Amino acid sequence: MTLVKIKLFAIAAFAVPFLILTVFRTTPAVAVSPVEDDVVAVYKKQCAMCHGQKAEKAYDPEMPREEQIEAILKGKKAAKPPHMPAFEPKGMKNDEAAALVDYMLAFRKPAN
Repeated sequence: MTLVKIKLFAIAAFAVPFLILTVFRTTPAVAVSPVEDDVVAVYKKQCAMCHGQKAEKAYDPEMPREEQIEAILKGKKAAKPPHMPAFEPKGMKNDEAAALVDYMLAFRKPAN
């Protein structure tokens, strides 16, 4: 065996298993809800257009938390349009709506 063949064999012996592991490696799929993954992005995409960047418009932080969650999930008719759309039919879950409520409430709490 020549030195070149030995080098090629050594490279193949280490590189081939590494490439196989890299190419065929599977990672388990973990379902992460959009709100849990990034509540800020969801707020900016779905909520900020009506409620403002810091929940300063058309939002009542004094409303009980459960009512706020219900409004996000089921929608709510406002005194005048635009009305609050329902996000439950779009796939939003209770814990995701709760995360949005917590995010909005964080803007409205007085700083200590």
